Amino acid sequence: MYSVSTFPAGIDLLLRNGKVWTCDPHLPLAEAVAVQGHRIVAVGSNAELEPFAEQAERVIDLQGRLLLPGFNDAHVHFYIGGDTLASVNLREVKSPQELRETLRQYVQTRAPGEWILNGSWDHERWDPVQLPTAALIDAVTPDHPVWINRSDGHMKLANSLAMRLAGVDRNTPDVPGGEIVRDDAGNPTGIFKDAANRLVDHAIPLPSKAHMRSALLAAQQYALENGVTSVQDMGVLGSRGAETMAEVIRTYQELDLAGEWHVRVSAHLPLPEWQRLGHAGIRARMNTGRLQLGGVKSFSDGSLGSTTAWFFEPYTDAPHTCGLPSEEMLDGEAMYARMRAADAAGLQLVIHAIGDRANSAVLDLCERLQKENGPLDRRLRIEHAQHLRREDIARFAELGVIASVQPYHALDDGRWAERRIGPERVKNTYAFRSLLDAGATVAFGSDWWVAPISPLWGIFAAVTRRTLDGQFPDGWVPEEKVTVEEAVHAYTVAAAYASGEEEIKGSITPGKLADLVILSGDIFLIDPVRIPEVTVDATISDGQFVYERRSDKTPTSPN
Repeated sequence: MYSVSTFPAGIDLLLRNGKVWTCDPHLPLAEAVAVQGHRIVAVGSNAELEPFAEQAERVIDLQGRLLLPGFNDAHVHFYIGGDTLASVNLREVKSPQELRETLRQYVQTRAPGEWILNGSWDHERWDPVQLPTAALIDAVTPDHPVWINRSDGHMKLANSLAMRLAGVDRNTPDVPGGEIVRDDAGNPTGIFKDAANRLVDHAIPLPSKAHMRSALLAAQQYALENGVTSVQDMGVLGSRGAETMAEVIRTYQELDLAGEWHVRVSAHLPLPEWQRLGHAGIRARMNTGRLQLGGVKSFSDGSLGSTTAWFFEPYTDAPHTCGLPSEEMLDGEAMYARMRAADAAGLQLVIHAIGDRANSAVLDLCERLQKENGPLDRRLRIEHAQHLRREDIARFAELGVIASVQPYHALDDGRWAERRIGPERVKNTYAFRSLLDAGATVAFGSDWWVAPISPLWGIFAAVTRRTLDGQFPDGWVPEEKVTVEEAVHAYTVAAAYASGEEEIKGSITPGKLADLVILSGDIFLIDPVRIPEVTVDATISDGQFVYERRSDKTPTSPN
């Protein structure tokens, strides 16, 4: 038996007769787990923990099911995800005409004047591939300002009413780090990219406290249904993102004090806001139990789908551009100055990088930072680390930079990425195997709302790399597959390490938090292509069952 050295008599929960995959090398497999309060106190065989059965307040027979540490999603946008659940859903529309019709039906359910947000349309699903325009949707949305994002969040579509309310017209100048897409006459088409999004963002009213509370509770329910007990919230995008995220953090606290919050959150503010945290004395890994502060996030570029990911060489299908450095990255010295100041203040740096040039540039900044600010357990992170030069892969391990990646994106982007960047650069795309082999720490997340939060779909993606269109049954860039064991490790131990919480979560270890998930099937034994068929039967947080699946509920869809 593996247990804490001493603990008072009395067990609140005993889970037995299961396959306990602990993610702890001291005792990798067990059959039973004892919980007291919100902590795990013993792990071992059924026989070893049998003495606890009579004193336990609740005994659960796992009936051979798989018990794992609660999943930790290393990259979400939690408020936006919850808000999206109640918004118009354009993710599956297959043509501009279907997008218009879906919007027409949706606005009939909303009060005139209400902004229509979110959406998550993806023009790469359309044949032919083409960007939507304001002209496409104006006639069906005359009384509603529309500001709907592409699935990656880096490109948005406004209707004419939204542009008028935002004061955007043909005379609006272009924005460094972004793009206003224009027609041949110079008029905005309604498409805005990256930094240009703030031209419309500022016109959107801030959400009410009631709306924010409702969205976060919806997000929590979705997470718990998928076995996610911890999330690392990368914040709210847009020009008012910092303001909105501050209110999100307050709402997290209020829900926690009210006893309504069960998901542990590591929250991040934008890097330019580092002084707000630093001057308040907040440092990395300041943790109240359910809410951790001290992380700041920055952007170095955009996204592949919006052709704003920053590459060394031009896009294959858009040879006029290599993508865009972010607005923050346009002045590399100013970006570095913010990084160095935040690091000196004791904050954790988390930087978005998609294109190979963006990743290389961020690695350069991280290397410079370590030399100039000196040794420190700083847990530098690159979010996405999506397209890498072969020579930069080893640098993640050499510099101790965590690769925080989202496997589900490979299923999506794999359908069209080669058309965009060609067959050579694709070889180093979502290079999970290469990063692990180089010795890098690889943490898994979803990027929800951009992709489904389901860790089971994320594991399926990392292990099989089967794209959503079925074109790669043996896997897209199959040499970058990982094992199920490695994928689970990335969603638990590595994700906890990425937020500096490995001492309290990430494995089923005595003394750690009793955050656990019970699965209906053994993902280590079944054919990996069947992993999405496995369901989350129950989610446990702080030793309490916070979600139990109804027998008639068998979700297998990724969306």
